[in-house]
Amino acid sequence: MIENLDIITIGEGLVELSSNTSLKFAQIFDKYYGGDSLGTAIAALRCGSSAGYITKVANDNFCEYLLDAWGSEGLDISQVKLSQGQNGLYFVGKKENKSEFVFYRKKTAAKNLCIDDINFDYIKNAKCVYATGFVQSLSLSVREVVREIFKFAKDNDILVAYDPNFSPKVSSQEEAKSYFEEVSEYIDVIFLNTKSDSEALFNTQSIDKIQKIIADNAISINVVREHKKGIHVVNTANYNFIEYKNVNIIDSTGWESAFNGAFLNYFLKGYDTKKCAQYANALSILQIKDVGAIKSIPTKIETEKLFNEIYG
Repeated sequence: MIENLDIITIGEGLVELSSNTSLKFAQIFDKYYGGDSLGTAIAALRCGSSAGYITKVANDNFCEYLLDAWGSEGLDISQVKLSQGQNGLYFVGKKENKSEFVFYRKKTAAKNLCIDDINFDYIKNAKCVYATGFVQSLSLSVREVVREIFKFAKDNDILVAYDPNFSPKVSSQEEAKSYFEEVSEYIDVIFLNTKSDSEALFNTQSIDKIQKIIADNAISINVVREHKKGIHVVNTANYNFIEYKNVNIIDSTGWESAFNGAFLNYFLKGYDTKKCAQYANALSILQIKDVGAIKSIPTKIETEKLFNEIYG
């Protein structure tokens, strides 16, 4: 177990099988791993943070692969619990220049994560905890885990970061609102996109209305990704807008999760929020140029090289 971690994320680890062609015609797949909050942890780790992961993994044929892959990455997996059952799996391919997905994630081990699995002493020395609405949707017991960890973090002056990561395939709008409302009082940093998140939570895509609602919830830092335009970054001191660059997208799977990890990494290292968003944008530009949600996340050296080229 690593003490004094920079970031701890809570989530569901999945096996990813990806192809550069349509799933209809693909015969060979690259095996890797995925998961929204896992992507955030790995992005932060590849940017230079220490990161830990809280989840449950089933002791099926993929168990050893997942644990070995995460450990080899440098992720602290001391709080990953094992259980009976199966791990989630998804396929990702390319069809007419768009990503296509097939998920198999019913009754997975991660859904059984409960409050009795949590070692709060492990969390006590972390700088930041992070989870998503997608994670909350796994089960009632996981919702409790997220809520109680966020509350504990707030009580112990640990930064709390959250992304609704809303998907109508996973949750209803009413459920997404309830996920947010039960943790909103603990959140310090929120990541949103206007295409789905703000519409689901606040019934608007208006940047001004979003900012007012977030301010009313006393969330000190918000990062709003406006569809096809750019990134709005607001804290108590200032506002900045970072325009998206025109780049060729190969696979946008998981780019927002990776963005979040990079942002939090640089924020915890003392950078101002504008530079944090610029570094995160540089990382996501590189990430979307390859297939795979986590496999394609670049290193710190690659990210900072592109940052200097674009913003330096």
